[in-house]
Amino acid sequence: MESVARGGTRWKRFAVVMVPTVAATAAIGVALSQGALAASFAVSGQSFKVSADKLVGNGFVQYGGVDTGYDLKGNKAAHPVAISAFKSATINNMCQSVVTPDVPLIGTISLQLKAGTGKAPVEAENLYIDVAQLDADAEFKNINIGVAAGESTKGPGIKKGDQANPYGFSQEADSATLKNVKQTAWATTAGTFKLSGLSMKLHKGVKECY
Repeated sequence: MESVARGGTRWKRFAVVMVPTVAATAAIGVALSQGALAASFAVSGQSFKVSADKLVGNGFVQYGGVDTGYDLKGNKAAHPVAISAFKSATINNMCQSVVTPDVPLIGTISLQLKAGTGKAPVEAENLYIDVAQLDADAEFKNINIGVAAGESTKGPGIKKGDQANPYGFSQEADSATLKNVKQTAWATTAGTFKLSGLSMKLHKGVKECY
């Protein structure tokens, strides 16, 4: 069975039904904005944007969860997310941007990272992306929608430390192909992340990937 979908989601409250969309981003950007990476961590008060020409992932599962952490003033915060996970993935022409406002004596600063722009794509293993919003053209092969999250067998399973209900809604597929990806995410983790042709730059003001 194949499913083709185009669309985006924006959650103000946690929803039990998720659209069949997936996304990818670079774990290195999260490390730079938060100062550390771990299997489970408190998210920073900054979401980040990612764009890519194409993502091809194998062993896919998506389930609902909640990212907890802080806002930029140090207050505790929680964000409902759609967690998209892949056993392996390749990404072509990836761009990630993080905007930090109100830096003393400087103002707003943007960190922009690019990789996989040549013949060699970005490569990832055991990739988990905590997505707040996504737009893409998506195609799934052998997709199952409505699987209990803890019973999914096609993807890498619920990540240790995730605040997710194992009896809640999930969807899984043998593979997923996304084109024209534009997403906003709160966190990413990966077992390995190979960034071919990595370029990272700081810019004064707002300079995002899209």
